[in-house]
Amino acid sequence: MVLVDDHRSQSLNASLLVPYLDALSGTSFTNGANFAVVGSSTLPKYVPFSLNIQLMQFRRFKARSLELVTAGARNFISDEGFRNALYLIDIGQNDLADSFAKNLSYAQVIKKIPSFITEIENAVKVRGQRILFVTAKFPFIEISCSNDLGWENLHNEGARKFWVHNTGPLGCLPKILALAQKKDLDSLGCLSSYNTAARLFNEALLHLSQKLRSELKDSTLVYVDIYGIKHDLITNAAKYGPPYNFDARVTCGQPGYQVCDEGARYVSWDGIHHTEAANKWIASKILSMAYSTPRTPFDFFRH
Repeated sequence: MVLVDDHRSQSLNASLLVPYLDALSGTSFTNGANFAVVGSSTLPKYVPFSLNIQLMQFRRFKARSLELVTAGARNFISDEGFRNALYLIDIGQNDLADSFAKNLSYAQVIKKIPSFITEIENAVKVRGQRILFVTAKFPFIEISCSNDLGWENLHNEGARKFWVHNTGPLGCLPKILALAQKKDLDSLGCLSSYNTAARLFNEALLHLSQKLRSELKDSTLVYVDIYGIKHDLITNAAKYGPPYNFDARVTCGQPGYQVCDEGARYVSWDGIHHTEAANKWIASKILSMAYSTPRTPFDFFRH
């Protein structure tokens, strides 16, 4: 399965990101490392592999990489590499989904959004004693992280290049649609309350991005409208492929499941994650700059 980040790497003729936990295999990390773990969210903290655990992994990886590079190792990232990394922030969907899954009301979910946004802000710029989430790449390192330990934030550690993704239309995910008990559907057949929550989260994230851009004058921060990209994909599903692929009675990996013979004809392969064909389309839209603010080419960050 080729993911959106894989397509981005390929657009720069760079090798794919290596999972951090693959370190024991002697893998080379000169092109970066991937700390992201499925299901990660900003809150609650201290739950493997929650964001703060990933941050701890990243900091250890960074410290150890610098030690090994100093000792002559060639398959790790140098100090210059970490300073020139692109820090890509992509978080929030699981926070919203988990809140709805706990049967919180729409009003209760909306009330939690500021705390999610605060965690993201604390990752980039000190606010009190906490830092939270980042994805860094040099050319790529991908991580998500949070902590309450008073560590320096990413900007203080030298990060100057940020690439911020908002969250997608949560209410259009096949699994969400199949399992939701209340069917407040919009004109596309998606859950209206879930998508409204996602848009409110994105509005707050956009305002945060604008604030950080004005405060961190020495940094470059690009905000990418992932919601708009995926909403377009769903709106034009008939043009891009057939309806979603999900059966709540037979989930992926469980007895009776079947792999699609024509995966390229579907948007989702497990009810949550997109197929390779959908990921390729999404990546092309990200790289087009049409959904970026400001419109900055992805290869700008190689310099």
